[in-house]
Amino acid sequence: MDNKQSFKGYGKVNHGEEQAFHRKSRKRIVIIVVSIVILLAVIIGAVAGTVINKRNNKDSGEQEQLSSAQSIKAVCTQTQYPESCSSSLSAMDESNTTDPEELFKLSLQVALSSLSGLSSLPETLMKTTDNPNDKEALKVCGTVLNDAIDNLHDSISSMDVKSSEKVLSLKKIDDLRTWLSASLTNQQTCLDSLEEMDSTFLVQVKSQMQNSTEYTSNSLAIVTKIIRILASLDIPIHRKLLGEMKSGFPRWVVAGDRRLLQEGRPTPDVTVAKDGSGDVTTINDAMAKVPMKSKNRFVIYIKEGEYLENVVLNKSFWNVMIYGDGMDKSIISGSLNKVDGVGTFNTATLGVSGKGFIAMDMGFKNTAGGIKEQAVAMRSSSDFSVFYRCSFDAFQDTLYPHSNRQFYRECNVTGTVDFIFGNSAVVLQNCRIMPRQPLPNQFVTITAQGKTDPNENSGISIQKCEITPLNNLTAPTYLGRPWKDYSTTVIMQSSIGGFLNPLGWAEWDRGVEPPSSIFYAEYQNSGEGSAVDKRVSWSGYKPSLTSSQAAKFNVRSFIDGAMWLPQTDVDFDST
Repeated sequence: MDNKQSFKGYGKVNHGEEQAFHRKSRKRIVIIVVSIVILLAVIIGAVAGTVINKRNNKDSGEQEQLSSAQSIKAVCTQTQYPESCSSSLSAMDESNTTDPEELFKLSLQVALSSLSGLSSLPETLMKTTDNPNDKEALKVCGTVLNDAIDNLHDSISSMDVKSSEKVLSLKKIDDLRTWLSASLTNQQTCLDSLEEMDSTFLVQVKSQMQNSTEYTSNSLAIVTKIIRILASLDIPIHRKLLGEMKSGFPRWVVAGDRRLLQEGRPTPDVTVAKDGSGDVTTINDAMAKVPMKSKNRFVIYIKEGEYLENVVLNKSFWNVMIYGDGMDKSIISGSLNKVDGVGTFNTATLGVSGKGFIAMDMGFKNTAGGIKEQAVAMRSSSDFSVFYRCSFDAFQDTLYPHSNRQFYRECNVTGTVDFIFGNSAVVLQNCRIMPRQPLPNQFVTITAQGKTDPNENSGISIQKCEITPLNNLTAPTYLGRPWKDYSTTVIMQSSIGGFLNPLGWAEWDRGVEPPSSIFYAEYQNSGEGSAVDKRVSWSGYKPSLTSSQAAKFNVRSFIDGAMWLPQTDVDFDST
């Protein structure tokens, strides 16, 4: 997010309602089954019609070709870019398939091939310039484009299953939508970085990335629309399909991790202590001992102290857990920032990309201060990541849930401008969100969500939190502003103090109403700042939701569709 002066940048369901939902469940399931049949019929109908109409055609090769063409056309009508979808799939479809699932697999190969062709572009361009801003932005591009390629590899690998396994299960759909959304986010982050650093390569790179972004969007649309009825089920249906939760945490926290979170002081693999009483004295020394891509949990205990270092866990660091002596005792502190020439993505005091990351009883700071503009305390691209009883302390761009599925419980977040931002699917629950006084002539925005594609399953959900100032806050303060065209943010069941500007939300560009494609909403909030009678009148803002609409943004529906969270014993509320 840029400095505010430029303004650019980087419900509880009651018992009666519950009973009513259950009474309707059987009817809804019948409707869903019928709808799925109809939806699939739409996709393959053109093929069936062609077969019937061409039954007497002696040229069977021509008949198969027409059937395949019709099937591709039917599938591609579901995408944002039907022309690029049709042309790319037609070029790849050597077997003349009419199976939508096979066409989806082809679309993934198309996207991967296009994006892989760009993998060396950042390094190639860096060799042609001495401009430090260009080099910084291209360094970010090199990282995120490689991550985007990995997202596509994960998607393709998940489709390579035994013939007896149901490929498009509800869990797999959630995974595919998450990884494809993350791939789009990574590609967009490259462009955002080039724009942020005023790079001379922005136009060139954007042009060369057009195909890869369109192809990735096409894959996302295909997998989303084929199962859109199942994917958009409300809470009662999810309960029917997935069963009841026993704890409140997302299902992807497995039993072993739940025990670690319950223990408070789990046995570490490595202990970090500044005074020399542990195995190592720095956190980066501890990270050097982590096995790459381990399927087993690796636990690091960080003793009390403020550790002045920047820590980056790339995508090869799987299943790492760090825990300390408390959010105000074990602290990782850095000061990288935009003004000193570092792109927002790389300013993070802690940056983590490997899946399954857990942090507990830790503090993360960026001490650069508001005058240094963008300065991130923690950035996470870790799928299935959990932050429990942690603090995130900075000014502009404090907490960066960049992509994938994330959960924050009983955490403290402080900041000024866009201080919770990114494009992950993230729920913050039972947290304290504390805006602080910004620089003169600035105002405060708590969130800035970055969804760029209507089929992405990303957004910010703030549930059962306390939103209250950190200090004597006199600057105008808003719940957020829409960073991208499909920005999605919901504040629900939270306490909002009277400091909030009655409008509630701010435009990205002053005086310019955001597009109707955004989704901003509030539900069952309390406190002096929760009144919605004077809120913005944007078409994309909902001052109230039904209980079933709000339920789509709780833990169970929003980030737990893949059942990754609630095997941890960090308490969470599923409704």
